[in-house]
Amino acid sequence: MIHSLVLFNDWLNSIVWGPPFMILLVGTGLYLTIRLGFFQFTHMRFAWRHTFGRLLRRTVHHEVGAITGFQAVTSAMAATIGVGNIAGVATAIALGGPGAVFWMWVVALVGMATKLGEATLGLKYRQIDADGKVSGGVFYYIEYGLGKRWKWLALLYAFLAGLAAFGIGNMVQANTMAHVLETGVGIPNWVTGLVIMVLVGVVTLGGIKRIAVTAERIVPTMAIIYVIGAIGVLISFYDQIPAAFGMIFAGAFTTTSAIGGFAGATVAMAIRYGFARGIFSNEAGLGSASIVHAQAKSKPYNQGLWGMWEVFIDTLVVCTLTALVILVTGVIQTGQTGAELTASAFSTGLPGLGGWIVLISIVLFSYSTMLTWNFYGEKSWEYAFGSRVVTPYRIIFIGFLFLGAIGGLTTIWDVADTLNGLMAAPNLLALILLAGVLAKEKVSYLKEMRERAEREKNGENEDPPPPPIS
Repeated sequence: MIHSLVLFNDWLNSIVWGPPFMILLVGTGLYLTIRLGFFQFTHMRFAWRHTFGRLLRRTVHHEVGAITGFQAVTSAMAATIGVGNIAGVATAIALGGPGAVFWMWVVALVGMATKLGEATLGLKYRQIDADGKVSGGVFYYIEYGLGKRWKWLALLYAFLAGLAAFGIGNMVQANTMAHVLETGVGIPNWVTGLVIMVLVGVVTLGGIKRIAVTAERIVPTMAIIYVIGAIGVLISFYDQIPAAFGMIFAGAFTTTSAIGGFAGATVAMAIRYGFARGIFSNEAGLGSASIVHAQAKSKPYNQGLWGMWEVFIDTLVVCTLTALVILVTGVIQTGQTGAELTASAFSTGLPGLGGWIVLISIVLFSYSTMLTWNFYGEKSWEYAFGSRVVTPYRIIFIGFLFLGAIGGLTTIWDVADTLNGLMAAPNLLALILLAGVLAKEKVSYLKEMRERAEREKNGENEDPPPPPIS
């Protein structure tokens, strides 16, 4: 029975991640990039000024929502900065060769426009009830943006997203954490499974506000620790950095030869694993982050700017650092894969300390990802089946963490990839159809920012309060 399911997943995976889907994934990002005037390339300074720069200025803006814009992006990054940045990148290189990194960059560059669109539409079409409860996400911008006749697509997405949460945000994270703790410090998988059930349950049962507060504290800390460690390795092997970039660009367009334990990779494999692990890491195209961005006290397009930074930091910074560390240290020749390959690279570059950095990072990355994906999953199935499903979903989600901790790594990754592709398709279609709405939001937002700049120049530091909720 299990063997038959594995074979079925392999067949479905080959369809989901075949050329048509890859064209849809990258094509959607490219289409939005064009419709938005290459915004992620031409307005990076503007995006900084109206996101992180605004935090530094502490400008007061009155908006409606459950959490701040920064809490929303840290919660979203709690989901994206996970084992995909450590184990996922290593797997992409081990199976697709160094060239896979180039295709991860491609997914990220166009994915910045995709994530901008998801965050913007998620907040624009969110619904706020009389009690102030905020609900938003792909299913809402399908239903209210495209119209009621598209609700079947919204329900399909919600069902698939709730299901996918058990893979990308649950079992993959639990399995990777359990594996590194067992190999690193000898903690049995079942013990890790029980502990994370308790730690995830304590936070997720408190809802989005508790998740947001936790993410706001964990995400910046864990990212800084990992980035500093990676930079330390690169400083030690600085003379190998040009060669590493050469391997990435060469492997993106030519077959990579076998070296040591590395079996070699074709261009098709580089593209396949670069795209799959890229979307697994930054989740641009999945639409999942729109669920938490919709909770923000922000304006739609401004929250979209936060979404851009989410992809930039996740893939173009963190994933790139992981890839370079693996390539400059030469551990790709060992034949290792996943978190073991990354840990070996850090240990080579920072003997004694490097392995601990990876272990601690995986524990924190995995834990924060589980928290946010629990919220994604429950909100998705709440939309599809009603509020009565929320508590049972949380309990089942927590139970699956234990199954993931004691399960097999390869099968879990393959199933997660399949579910990611299935849930992305409805979202990508909605983004294409709502591209005109996004273009109008951009024009309106830029005009509003020019007017705000004039007010601030005249000494008016606050926006007028929003209208009351009807």
